Amino acid sequence: MQFVATEHPHRRLNPLTGHWVLVSPHRMLRPWTGQQEAPQKSNIPDFDPTNPLSPGVARPNGTVNPAYTGTFVFTNDFPALMENNPVPPASDDPLFQVSEARGTCRVMCFHPKSNVTLPQMTVAEITAVIEEWIKQFNELSKKFLWVQVFENKGAAMGCSNPHPHCQIWCCSFLPTEPLIKDERLRSYYNQYGRPLLADYVKREVERKERIVVENPDWLVVVPFWAAWPFETLLLSRNDNKRINDVTPAQRENLAKVIKELTIKYDNLFQCSFPYSMGFHGAPTGEAAAADVSHWTLHALYYPPLLRSASVRKFMVGFELLNEAQRDLTPEQAAQRLREIDGVRHYTEN
Repeated sequence: MQFVATEHPHRRLNPLTGHWVLVSPHRMLRPWTGQQEAPQKSNIPDFDPTNPLSPGVARPNGTVNPAYTGTFVFTNDFPALMENNPVPPASDDPLFQVSEARGTCRVMCFHPKSNVTLPQMTVAEITAVIEEWIKQFNELSKKFLWVQVFENKGAAMGCSNPHPHCQIWCCSFLPTEPLIKDERLRSYYNQYGRPLLADYVKREVERKERIVVENPDWLVVVPFWAAWPFETLLLSRNDNKRINDVTPAQRENLAKVIKELTIKYDNLFQCSFPYSMGFHGAPTGEAAAADVSHWTLHALYYPPLLRSASVRKFMVGFELLNEAQRDLTPEQAAQRLREIDGVRHYTEN
């Protein structure tokens, strides 16, 4: 019997983590009678006086937001990390290890209107968001080892507020996923003398199997090792190591790619498509002067939807106990996203 990737179970290696993904394409034929998500609300007003992220509204701690007209950044009122907290006592027991965790957390609103998400913003407005990311990164990277810009979009991804925004969490330590990635990227570079993701960009451009969106500065693919159904990887095609390496011209092209990708996401199931996304680049702070030749700036998009706006992929059972499993192949997912209109948002029809 000849192996056919779209028909037969197989495993794929994620070289960034060392983790394997089980691909079971034949399972797309099974019926679905399980959990269904509630549709994303579509009647969100421009301005909601009860929304704590809206301009001019008082947040729970009593602070009143300014009447902002573009982006707006503030320190999270309920941060997961704080700069001044006690250091836990050291332990010599290998089973009960504790280490200090210092940092800060900020919230960044993209737009003054609550009902305007990134795919509905103009390229100029998205470019302004990128400019603010870089401004925040320039400030925070001087002090912290890791600066994580990320967006949770939609209730399905745990977003508790429909206002368009992201978060920036800064750590005095290198978190688990970036730590593993740094080690894997460095190992590849030491062996081959080239950045892993730069090689990966070249291979994907040659193969043209998983490309979703591209322009001279950026490439978006459904990665060969994708775990989530419509997961994508946004890669710099230049020698950018961190987000503040991105030039003004590259920023506009990044805005164009983000807009096209997120329009495709929304148009796929004609809904405000939920996802978690975030940028990964070389460590900062005390590691800023280190050799980071092995790094390539990239962003990861992890959307949960599988079959429709109401049916999502759950990482449970086998996934929690063994390894990630997906049904739709990355190539099939890339083809569907590639063929979806990325110019005109479905709400404009």
